[in-house]
Amino acid sequence: MTNIITKFKNAWNAFNERAPADEYVRPEGMVSSIRPDRVRLRCGNERSIITTVYNRIAVDVAAVNLMHARVDSNNRYKEPMRSYLNECLTLEANKDQTARAFVQDIVMSMFDEGCIAVVPVDTDINLRNSNAFDIISMRTAKILEWYPDHVRVRLYNDRTGRREELTLPKSKVAIIENPFYSIMNEPNSTAQRLIRKLALLDNIDEEIGSGKLNMIIQLPYVVKTEARRQQAENRRADIEKQLTDSKFGIAYTDGTEKIIQIGRPLENNILEQVKYLQEQLYNQLGLAPSIFNGTADEATMLNYYNNTLEPILAAIIGEFKRKFLTKTARTQGQSIIYIREPFRLVPVSQLAEIADKFTRNEILSTNEIRPIVGYKPVDDPSADELRNKNINQNSEDYVPGPSTAENGDYGYDDGYDDNYY
Repeated sequence: MTNIITKFKNAWNAFNERAPADEYVRPEGMVSSIRPDRVRLRCGNERSIITTVYNRIAVDVAAVNLMHARVDSNNRYKEPMRSYLNECLTLEANKDQTARAFVQDIVMSMFDEGCIAVVPVDTDINLRNSNAFDIISMRTAKILEWYPDHVRVRLYNDRTGRREELTLPKSKVAIIENPFYSIMNEPNSTAQRLIRKLALLDNIDEEIGSGKLNMIIQLPYVVKTEARRQQAENRRADIEKQLTDSKFGIAYTDGTEKIIQIGRPLENNILEQVKYLQEQLYNQLGLAPSIFNGTADEATMLNYYNNTLEPILAAIIGEFKRKFLTKTARTQGQSIIYIREPFRLVPVSQLAEIADKFTRNEILSTNEIRPIVGYKPVDDPSADELRNKNINQNSEDYVPGPSTAENGDYGYDDGYDDNYY
């Protein structure tokens, strides 16, 4: 009971240090017709095919499991940590986002802004006074200003329903920069050039679909004097009025007048430039069209994971490990890792052969293989053993011995004289 009281007494929230708002706030909080904490891309990005690329990568990164875990001296995974931080990475990052939605939010915001901050909103103790804090909830924030030791961020406050500005120390905030910044976020990068070309192409499409007739009326007289110009303007206004007032859009002209239709714009090579820049963007990011339509083979997906997703995951977990784990915790074997499901792309026809090889070579047990193929583990103790099931185990040939062998005696007759050595 004392520990629970102490935990609530020391609990800290990033927005507690702000002065309360002066205006009236409804008891149930702010009201919004759309989800206020949702990431909103800049207008140049959200209206182009760039959003498709960003979303595809973000979804695939979020599909990889991030975890606060304990590792051995060789940085090999041993077991998950029972901590609030691990719950943020595996279950619930905050009251509005699951762990997977949170990671997707990080990647989408990072692609859009180039560099973003992940702020611990709720911690068990005040993070300004100590480095050894456990994170209860965290959110993605936009960086507004940079200082030598602090950053000013715009962060969604889930208590008031508003985005508010905070100044926080850099040492307590994870600052994640897009590893593909020079490709996506530089002013003259491939992605930005593609966005500008797509904007021009959209403007041309809007002009074509605007409903204009785009025609020229050739009058039977020379329009050089002011009186003739005024007469031509009156004639043009009369034809416009006829088309507007007519039920079916029909107008009449004089027999000596000639109408020239110019229904399509002049030829340009913008579409070819868009295709070229899109291809260059795919090549620079390690993407392939087959990834988006779901027909990519195993080699293509492996290249995609290694060259595109791995740098993003390394940037995220590297910053989390640096800012959210103290040096003492890292010395004790704590780490932030990611685990990708290796059998996700394996077809059923190959899964049986792979399962046989993994069990026969004592890499995975039967109960570790069964959930992969969609079956629950069995209660048989032998299903948890790492042994080759194709070799008969004769219990009479094995004599259990002490767990710690002394003087070379392992509890069974190995054919050697132990006193010889």
